[in-house]
Amino acid sequence: MQDSASPRQVRILPIMIAIFFGSFVSALNVSTINIAIPVLTERFHTELSTTQWTLTGFMLAMGTFAPITGYFGERFSYKRLFLFAMAGFTVASICCALAWNVESLIAFRILQGAFTGMISPITMAIVYQVIPREKIAIAISLWAASAMLAPAIGPTYSGWLLDNVSWHWLFWLNVPITIVGIILISVYIPYYRLNVPKKFDLIGFLTVIVSSSTLLVALSHGNEWGWQSWQTLALFISGIVFLGLFIWRELTTDTPLLNLRVLKISRYSIALLISSIITISLYSGTFLTPVFLQNIQSVTPLDTGLILLPASLAMAFMMPVVGKLYTKIGPRALLCIGIVLMSLGTLPLSWLSIDISHRYIIFCMIIRNVGISFAMMPASNAGMEAVPKQFSGHASSLNNWVRNVLGSFAIAVFTSLLSSRAAHHAADFAKAGATDKTHITFMSFTMSVDDVYLIASIIAIAALPVALFLPKLKPQPSKRPEGEKAAA
Repeated sequence: MQDSASPRQVRILPIMIAIFFGSFVSALNVSTINIAIPVLTERFHTELSTTQWTLTGFMLAMGTFAPITGYFGERFSYKRLFLFAMAGFTVASICCALAWNVESLIAFRILQGAFTGMISPITMAIVYQVIPREKIAIAISLWAASAMLAPAIGPTYSGWLLDNVSWHWLFWLNVPITIVGIILISVYIPYYRLNVPKKFDLIGFLTVIVSSSTLLVALSHGNEWGWQSWQTLALFISGIVFLGLFIWRELTTDTPLLNLRVLKISRYSIALLISSIITISLYSGTFLTPVFLQNIQSVTPLDTGLILLPASLAMAFMMPVVGKLYTKIGPRALLCIGIVLMSLGTLPLSWLSIDISHRYIIFCMIIRNVGISFAMMPASNAGMEAVPKQFSGHASSLNNWVRNVLGSFAIAVFTSLLSSRAAHHAADFAKAGATDKTHITFMSFTMSVDDVYLIASIIAIAALPVALFLPKLKPQPSKRPEGEKAAA
């Protein structure tokens, strides 16, 4: 191990403030572009399907580059990689603000997404490698709060900028935040390397890039192209084949790009399964509620952000509380409380009507998001604390990779379900003799939203029995997982 500062000697608060800037600005750029897509479509005189690639390409790059962070963090140190990612993100943001057409904006957003995909696993790895173990629960809750605060204010912030300034400022305002972050990282994040890989796994790199990109494109456009179209099926088959090759490669090479052997740790694997289930259900609220408010109740983008703001702030502010409770009662009880609250908040959203009050939606979303805060941090921390420190970079990369893929999967599936259920309900209304097309459209869409929320509730509660069997934390061995050679 090469280390310039012992983890016990570092000051926790300055490190967490430096990490906050990276987590916040990267998460903010995931949520702000959603509301801007109609504005960009009009500004560049293009089709919605083309402008959508400013979001799809960004998410694609995020999911593709997250798995490789573990290797490069070990090779160059997580501090240097963090500085590189923040500097690259700054340059990409400037390029986005200067974009002259939709094609250049899409290209620069893809570049921005690549650097964003590295920031989240980097910050998580730094927390688990630098912060003393007895302080990790609080630290990871603060880390999660920074990532949750960005989507809380993102829609409102984006709506205000679009109404009062211009879309360029969605990117220009990233620059001062990232510059402050780069300065804090340089000063407060210690330089260290726990492992130094001997060689770069080029085969693993190529197979993970191809598998991630093809699967994410298939999931993003499957509903548009048709799930049984030759494009979608070809991408899925290619993605699965290359994913199989990637897994085989990583389990057989001595220096893997992404160390999948961490999945042998049962507590980590079960916690990853729980967080995967929660992630799928989580995306229902972030996707369905804005769609319902804007398409059915004709709420403006700014007002949509204001309606979602209380629930998002509740989730962000509960994170430190959950961190303190984690050290006292452990993850299992918190997971059960969170899953139950999440289910209780999601189920009433399956009873929406066209004229439902905004107070009802706000109340349900608050209950739901408080449940998410109780569940997400314990699920992540319960798995990560079982991983030996020298593998935390690989484990955090795997965590973020799975979440990005499942997030795309959830949006694709929920979009497909929304469309198919709306068509089903419209056909039922037609059979019953209804003739008012506007009423049929509104009612069938609302009922399809209700159906998808019901499915999301069932998915959320499915995590409860898994949480009950979360293994207790075992003392960490000082050696690598079974089957892997010790680091030089």
